[in-house]
Amino acid sequence: MAGVNLIYGSGMLELGQTFSMEQVCIDNDIIAMNYKAMEGAPVTDETLAVDAIKEIGVGNDFLAHETTMNNFESASNPTLFDRTMLGEWMANGSKSCVERAHDMVVDIMANHVVLPIQADRLAAMEDVVKQADAAFRKRKGME
Repeated sequence: MAGVNLIYGSGMLELGQTFSMEQVCIDNDIIAMNYKAMEGAPVTDETLAVDAIKEIGVGNDFLAHETTMNNFESASNPTLFDRTMLGEWMANGSKSCVERAHDMVVDIMANHVVLPIQADRLAAMEDVVKQADAAFRKRKGME
């Protein structure tokens, strides 16, 4: 939050000795929540719940109020972290974050379509590699 623009280690476990596709999905959710937090919070009469405060009064229950529920996920809306109430979560199968991440990995592996790299971009990438290879061979006296 202090200007960091690099997140390292997504998907890594055991100090980077193991990589988990489920962990990269979980980390992606966490990173998305961080990005959302970095956007800042809008400050308006609605987001400050001015009308709700007037209606409910100081010292009373704001958590169950419609305004709170309408803005509950405005801070972030993760894909894998289930924020439903316990009863609803149990009725939906009680899946843990890791189980939901596994389902996501299975879906991605089965359904994701990788778009081919555009021919001009691929040619430019291959040119960079050829130049790097040539420079390496020259430094090593291999030419």
